[in-house]
Amino acid sequence: MNLNLIEFAFFFYMFVGLYILSLLLLIYFPNKARLFSYPKGKPEPVSIIIPCYNEASSIGLAIESLLKIKYPENMMEIIVVDDCSTDNSAEIVCNYVKKYENVRLIVNKRNSGGAAEPTNIGIRAARFSYVAVADADSTPEPDALLKMLGFLQNEPKVAAVTCAVLAKRPHSFIQKLQAIEYVVIAWGRKLLDLVDSVYVTPGPFALYRRDVLIKVGLFDTKNMTQDIEIVWRLMSQGYQARMCLGAAVHSETPNRLRAWFKQRVRWNIGGTQTLLKYKNLFFRRGMLGAFILPFFSFSLFLGLLGLGIFIYLLVRRMLVFYLSTSYSLSANSAIASFQDMNLTPSILNYFGISLFIAGALFTFTGLAIMKSKYSYQHNLFNILFYMIVYLTVYPVIMVTALYRLWRGTYSW
Repeated sequence: MNLNLIEFAFFFYMFVGLYILSLLLLIYFPNKARLFSYPKGKPEPVSIIIPCYNEASSIGLAIESLLKIKYPENMMEIIVVDDCSTDNSAEIVCNYVKKYENVRLIVNKRNSGGAAEPTNIGIRAARFSYVAVADADSTPEPDALLKMLGFLQNEPKVAAVTCAVLAKRPHSFIQKLQAIEYVVIAWGRKLLDLVDSVYVTPGPFALYRRDVLIKVGLFDTKNMTQDIEIVWRLMSQGYQARMCLGAAVHSETPNRLRAWFKQRVRWNIGGTQTLLKYKNLFFRRGMLGAFILPFFSFSLFLGLLGLGIFIYLLVRRMLVFYLSTSYSLSANSAIASFQDMNLTPSILNYFGISLFIAGALFTFTGLAIMKSKYSYQHNLFNILFYMIVYLTVYPVIMVTALYRLWRGTYSW
């Protein structure tokens, strides 16, 4: 069989996609019994840092959710670092400071334009050896902290722990799609944890060793996804990150398409910044170079390749249709006939179907597993829309992110 360049690119795209999905499923089956397990922890003092900017509508709920955590009150402090909010966020926090001895407020001297700087301020001001970072619009489950702490107490090389980030109260259609995405990401991240390849500790709720964060230089204030960069930096210096699927935090998601698109572009910009920063560690420094960097790079490449193939085939088909139609009209002949239709399936069709089936298996398996733990309900139409339409937008987001990164026209 002779393949032209486009067919070869399509074949390569399908093969790598199937390989990655098959690898993740092969990790799952021998480990499915311990997906939600975690090492037993015991209460030790923890400082919880909340970076805050114009979060008047949610900061109170965030503080209250942390106060409800099942943890000794004298072993937990909550530090809110306000990044010069222009609303009454600081005033709301002040009310909690007056009421609770373990709640503190720090107001940054300037607006930094991101979450990294106020987080670093809070870490420096923390009194305890373990620090958690929480978003102002997120609410961790009451048992999350103790479940996550066991990883740091039982594994000396572990410096960071993340948990399942789930969508909070999804109402709009775009939020329901994100709810599906968050569930799939959570269980996929646990699979990566089983091969020591957790590459991000998302901002909604993550736990760290304070002394290690200070040792490696704290969060990168120039990176758009400091929660990815810090894990790569920790791994580059011999530390590990873990994922506790048995612990969860519920986070607000964008309820409008424009806000969603902006958030995802920022995530892709930050991920690309991190990839470029650590590109020299390919095949070095343990799983960071052996798996995470290639995994990230292949994901980026495949997304762009898939978009390129789609655009090429679409433009070619439109051009061929235009030229054939113009010729048929000028020659006064039939525009199309039954004999012109090619209904013979090719090996590329089979690969495409196989990739979709593998992706569906991965998605439905993850949703079923997470439903057994967190009782999330997902409409079948939403799941199919997520797989067929929602995910196909991601290459466009990546192209937009690369363009803005190249132009330097991006902000938090």
